[in-house]
Amino acid sequence: MPGQRKRKRERQRKLAEFAREADRFGPDAGRWELRYATKDESEWQAELRRLRTEEPGLDWDAVRLDMLCGRSTHPTTYQLSVFVPHPAPEEPTAAPLPDPA
Repeated sequence: MPGQRKRKRERQRKLAEFAREADRFGPDAGRWELRYATKDESEWQAELRRLRTEEPGLDWDAVRLDMLCGRSTHPTTYQLSVFVPHPAPEEPTAAPLPDPA
């Protein structure tokens, strides 16, 4: 079938990308920390604009934007979370050798 090889390569590329993200953002790698939450969409948009201008080096792959859809009793909530990796394990320092006396 025409285009089947191209579709297969694209599917394999996406699966590899998902696997990399699962390794990078998995529960063993760290946790998501809530940085901002509001119920007002205009405040939400203003916070996103502020982040884009004030923190240009922000890794947007490590940012999660959630919109928790509300119902009549619970209003919609907008949340911004940042992935915080676990600290790297410290390598043990070599103990000084005893002084031969």
